[in-house]
Amino acid sequence: MAWVAAIVLLVEAVGIVFLNWFLGLVVDRQDMSLAGLDPRAMSVGAWVAGGVFGIYLLLCAFFLARAASTDRAPGGFGRILLISAAVVHGLLGAFSIGLVGWLAFVAMMVVLALIVLTLVAYDRRENGAQDADRQDNGGAAVPPSAPEPTTP
Repeated sequence: MAWVAAIVLLVEAVGIVFLNWFLGLVVDRQDMSLAGLDPRAMSVGAWVAGGVFGIYLLLCAFFLARAASTDRAPGGFGRILLISAAVVHGLLGAFSIGLVGWLAFVAMMVVLALIVLTLVAYDRRENGAQDADRQDNGGAAVPPSAPEPTTP
């Protein structure tokens, strides 16, 4: 599931970068302005926003691919990044209903479901392995593998 989510986020990153590049070109060539803003500033802003969001999605795809290849849950920063991506996709899905339509909403919800499913699946697997270790020890908690502290 993590591989599928990584591939989908990779495709989405390329699509977002291309879309913002295209919108920046349209604004630049049409010499459009919004509330007196410089058209060149608006087009550069679209290009920068597309690049930043594309890098963000590529970083999320990297953490998903790493989780899939190592078969372990993402660490602290990766987990936070993926949770934020899930929240962003939820908000984009909610906004896309009125602006783009139901097809865009369904696409955002599919990506949201893939991210959340990946996070939950790896979390359950790791918790299940810890529960199995506890059952092997007769229900006692598994001691940490850190060395014992020494007292002077």
